Amino acid sequence: MVTFLMMGKYSDESLRDASADRTTRVVQLLESNGGKVKSIFALLGHYDIALMAQFDTVENAMKASVALNKFTGIAFETMPAVSVEDFDKMLAE
Repeated sequence: MVTFLMMGKYSDESLRDASADRTTRVVQLLESNGGKVKSIFALLGHYDIALMAQFDTVENAMKASVALNKFTGIAFETMPAVSVEDFDKMLAE
């Protein structure tokens, strides 16, 4: 499984539909696309929401990102991530 950060920016329209129920449905949507949600954070700053999820393939991460945009109206930037420990190991090779 590959870890991805999914950084989202609310629009006025997407914020109107924000709810705990929508969050539950977002988790289900990610799972239906081969993902497993590790954490979700609300943010202040350039991004409004951050999801950390694991996917079995890059293609599934891309499908989930598009599906999230269609479902929520939130524009997501989805990027692969590795732990600092794994990154340090890569640097040492």
